[in-house]
Amino acid sequence: MIREVKFESQDRRIKGIIEALNANGIKDIEEANAICEAAGLDPYKTCEETQPICFENAKWAYVVGCAIAIKKGCKNAADAAEAIGIGLQAFCIPGSVADDRKVGIGHGNLAAMLLREETKCFAFLAGHESFAAAEGAIKIAAKADKVRKEPLRCILNGLGKDAAQIISRINGFTYVQTQFDYYTGELKVVREIAYSDGPRAKVKCYGADDVREGVAIMWKEGVDVSITGNSTNPTRFQHPVAGTYKKERVLAGKPYFSVASGGGTGRTLHPDNMAAGPASYGMTDTMGRMHSDAQFAGSSSVPAHVEMMGFLGIGNNPMVGCTVACAVDVATALNK
Repeated sequence: MIREVKFESQDRRIKGIIEALNANGIKDIEEANAICEAAGLDPYKTCEETQPICFENAKWAYVVGCAIAIKKGCKNAADAAEAIGIGLQAFCIPGSVADDRKVGIGHGNLAAMLLREETKCFAFLAGHESFAAAEGAIKIAAKADKVRKEPLRCILNGLGKDAAQIISRINGFTYVQTQFDYYTGELKVVREIAYSDGPRAKVKCYGADDVREGVAIMWKEGVDVSITGNSTNPTRFQHPVAGTYKKERVLAGKPYFSVASGGGTGRTLHPDNMAAGPASYGMTDTMGRMHSDAQFAGSSSVPAHVEMMGFLGIGNNPMVGCTVACAVDVATALNK
């Protein structure tokens, strides 16, 4: 694992990174890399595998985060996830949207939530079924259950049945075709098709026709934590679904932790964002703030957009999977 430590906006990030490392008894990134290597881990590669188009700063952030978790002796995966969040946060550019929202800490906390038994079902709530949501789900399916007593159910819930089936087939997920009865409010499962027989088949992929069906899917699976995408149909589907489901869960006295994956710059030429005016973050970001318990920054899928927010060059959805995977790897290594 001899690599030159070089990444995007290094000069603007390095002060905070060194401070975080020093606070945990680590001299620099090179030593962090050596700590990971000594434990038999390669977080740089894990990040690269999760989203191949991710930036260098994302890969090194996971090296730093994992080294901090190892140094803290985190034998519990949820604790390791929180420690990794410290490393991710250290990479935020000072004064940026990501820095202000403490997105690194938020990602660590979200991954920790998915690794604790209290969370039963996690949903990637997308405008349509996307490859970025799939990238996150693949890592969760492969890693999370290694440290959980009860398996974590992971679903994709997006707009459009054709898209859901295509993503399922490409990634080996289980496609669940549903039909919503608008008169009775009942959701029926028409058929389920598993496109593999491995761990990926445990990921259920739904395609809804509209918001009402999307909310019904959330109830069917008993989703208690979700993250919204913000690239496609955000004002048409995922934010209304999350907001409506949030209201209904509150009325039912049931917990639901809603994460809005991004925003921050808005979608420049999107009609909703343009109508919101120049002082607005954009309608996608605004709607996320209405229902979310945690608001991230940047795209659910596009590395460059997350990086623009002063964070890392990796989509928020793949980041969820990568943090879970790295946390499980740290805990596994320390429990040998």
